[in-house]
Amino acid sequence: MRIELMDWEPAREAASRIRFVVFVQEQHVPREMELDALDPQCLHALAYAPGGEAVATGRLLPDAHIGRMAVLKAWRGQGVGGAILERLVAAARARGEREVALSAQTHALAFYRRHGFSAEGETYLDAGIPHQMMRRPL
Repeated sequence: MRIELMDWEPAREAASRIRFVVFVQEQHVPREMELDALDPQCLHALAYAPGGEAVATGRLLPDAHIGRMAVLKAWRGQGVGGAILERLVAAARARGEREVALSAQTHALAFYRRHGFSAEGETYLDAGIPHQMMRRPL
């Protein structure tokens, strides 16, 4: 598994495809909510399978939030999401951030806890999906 960090332009095609499959098709997030004006400001991570296909993505926002974590179904449970997450955390640390935050879908809370994130506050709906804010000190 190879993970690359890049700006939006080189990430756009593959990241958009993965996010469309996971968020729009699988989770029924409205298409207009999925892509936003923040993408050009973010650092994007893409994970590539041995054959070169992009299979997972995530992004690091300028305010040290991690978001749009998405892994294609066939690659879930194989450590790909964790590898993407840790690369984004390392990128935040390298640019001098003191903590990272994310808005986790509640079904993924245990995954983020395994990576050092702690939940805070109440759960809330985002695009009709229950979420909870989580943070990790660096």
